[in-house]
Amino acid sequence: MTVHIDVLDPRSEPEPADWADFAAAQSLPAPWDYGMLRLETASSRCPNLLVVAREGGEPVAALSVTVARPGDPHRRRPVGGMARFAPRLAEVHQPWMPGTSGRVFAPGLDATTRRDITRAAERAVVAFIGPGCCGVVHRYVRDGELPDITGRGRAVRDAVPTTLLQNGFTDVDEWVSSLARSRRHSIRGQRRKVAADPSLTIRCGRGREDVDGAELATLLHAHRAKFGRVPLDLRGAVTAEYLHGLVRRPDVATLTYRDAASGRLLAFTNVLDHVVTPLHQHWAAVPPDRGGKRHLYFDAYARVVGFMIDNGRPSISSGRGMQDVKGSLGFAPQPLHTVIAPRPVCR
Repeated sequence: MTVHIDVLDPRSEPEPADWADFAAAQSLPAPWDYGMLRLETASSRCPNLLVVAREGGEPVAALSVTVARPGDPHRRRPVGGMARFAPRLAEVHQPWMPGTSGRVFAPGLDATTRRDITRAAERAVVAFIGPGCCGVVHRYVRDGELPDITGRGRAVRDAVPTTLLQNGFTDVDEWVSSLARSRRHSIRGQRRKVAADPSLTIRCGRGREDVDGAELATLLHAHRAKFGRVPLDLRGAVTAEYLHGLVRRPDVATLTYRDAASGRLLAFTNVLDHVVTPLHQHWAAVPPDRGGKRHLYFDAYARVVGFMIDNGRPSISSGRGMQDVKGSLGFAPQPLHTVIAPRPVCR
């Protein structure tokens, strides 16, 4: 197979005419949309590239690549010019889809072909980023993907697992009943308290035109600041522009909790829909000691599980981290790895 690799910077490159059809055929979720890639890249400290592999002029594979470097997560960084000489990494992942692969292949490609495409894409990305590119880091690699990426000179490290809940429920009550007794009783009580609170306005829906991205970003940044920067996390901050566009999409459901009197946003979460495994993506809340409400976290989880059940999805992912809490909600860990390919290996 003769493969041609295109490395696209969504800020300056037009969307390929065949990209939307390829993304739809592979059932790719919202962040793979070229318009969303452009929004994220235009305003992020770490720009994203779309790498498309073609055979006979037709797309057969794609990689989502972040041009990552240390520094202020809110400062925007260039890709070209003198920036080509600055130390940077090419991170293969979807930055706001934790635990989800940044690689996609058309059905029917064998292991050798997938491996060859991966190597060709790595070489093209390193050349595009420039002399300062220190190598390629493949994040969120599942066990079955390792043969496509590993090899001589490449380091493999275990990563924090993602979490997955299989759908075997007819309704949310059945899911709650499947949990351990202590968690079951606490969730039932918390859901009753939230439902009976007249000071809360709760709304969930797709394509939310009533939610402002700046409002979401402010709450999300404040929420994450409480936990500090994750080691080796080189992503920029989630931008207001990106969130504003994301929650307006019909394949994204957003849940908001507001103070009924003032309209103040107290908490939000969102789900990226997918035909097999939707992703419970962002969560942020005002702490109770700063005017927030208790019990919203587990109430939100019940509604997220309800989204999976009501839409007939086989499973739902809740990303990485908080393994003990998510385990108590029925989410099982799914092993992930990181593969590090230094620059000399990629050339």
